[in-house]
Amino acid sequence: MNTHPVQRLAKAASQLLIGLAATGLVIMTAVVAWQVLGRYILSSSPSWTEQAAQVLMIWFAFLAAAAGVREGFHIRIVALEEAVPPPVRRVLQAIGSLIVAACGLAMLVLGGELVLRTWSHTVPSLGIPRGLAYLGLPIAGGLIFLFALEKLVAPEPGEAKDAT
Repeated sequence: MNTHPVQRLAKAASQLLIGLAATGLVIMTAVVAWQVLGRYILSSSPSWTEQAAQVLMIWFAFLAAAAGVREGFHIRIVALEEAVPPPVRRVLQAIGSLIVAACGLAMLVLGGELVLRTWSHTVPSLGIPRGLAYLGLPIAGGLIFLFALEKLVAPEPGEAKDAT
């Protein structure tokens, strides 16, 4: 099947997001393991591990959520969609994509505001701006918006059957 360059770029971006999210999960697991080791074996828990794990979780969760919109592995209920004829199904899918795009846009705008309002605060144990911890929210929101619009204008064939 011949795909548009924008679709190929979106697919590559989604795969990159999945890789980054997976890497973040692995790093967070190592950080938490270090915290447990320090607390229970060495009797000296590092002060930075809890905050580092939280920042990593914020980032990888939002990046994976954006990829989920593109790849269709986000949670959605398709019982009604599958019970109606194909023309109505397409309308329901379009409405769903518009709702997801609106949520992504809200994440972009409101998440950007959160980043700006918290940038001057510092995460004490890490020494980084608090806004940096939240920067994944507007980035993921923008990507969710773009991926939802892509689904709206160029849906994958058989898209409704892939959803869970």
